[in-house]
Amino acid sequence: MGTPNPLEDRPLILFDGVCNLCNGSVQFIIRHDPLGYFKYASLQSAAGQHHLHKFNLPVSQIHSVILIKGEKMFQKSDAALEIVRNLNGLWPALSIFKIIPLVLRDWLYDVVARNRYVWFGKKDSCMIPTPELKSRFIE
Repeated sequence: MGTPNPLEDRPLILFDGVCNLCNGSVQFIIRHDPLGYFKYASLQSAAGQHHLHKFNLPVSQIHSVILIKGEKMFQKSDAALEIVRNLNGLWPALSIFKIIPLVLRDWLYDVVARNRYVWFGKKDSCMIPTPELKSRFIE
């Protein structure tokens, strides 16, 4: 038996690596996750594509943040609310929005997702993590 890999055991956030809003969100999560609970991969990376395939999602699915915890996968507003539950400070209080019906939460999420490049811009390439954060990212 091999030793458990702590990086593989941590929840994985898949994000659109060229989206300014998504990159800003990852930076926000990192700032509020000082113990490194989450790991990250862009949806465009080999790891991101592997996990999309693993959960039978289209490999072109770059319009949603995806959270993978063990064998469970969360998308859109469910992923965002599950992520904030694990941040420090008062951010976990936002998980109260789970009382709003999923169809309404995801409708609002989709409005932002459809317009994110127009409202927040887009990069030509995926974010490159700083050397001190590199260990939290998989490729």
